[in-house]
Amino acid sequence: MKRIFLFLVTNLAVLALLSLGIFIIEQVFGVRLARGGLGGLLVFAAIFGFGGALISLALSKWTAKRMMGVRVIAEPQSDVERWLLGTVKRLADPACRVPRSKRSWVTK
Repeated sequence: MKRIFLFLVTNLAVLALLSLGIFIIEQVFGVRLARGGLGGLLVFAAIFGFGGALISLALSKWTAKRMMGVRVIAEPQSDVERWLLGTVKRLADPACRVPRSKRSWVTK
């Protein structure tokens, strides 16, 4: 829920900054948008901003794996892989503690 809230707030802040920029340009330079131009521009910016953010989010994990040549270890095949998985688990467990009230959500 927090991620969605931050996503919306960030995108709305970008739209507010765009509105402020257009307002300043209109006041300082005397440039005027056509009637209804600002509303249409903000809708256009919102569609492409939200859409671009969602596309980027969907592609980022896949792209990072391909660029770094990552191989996901589902089941360790060697001693090195077992050691690596154990080390990651040992380091991640304290960092990923789940509050007692939310433990029922966690699946093992």
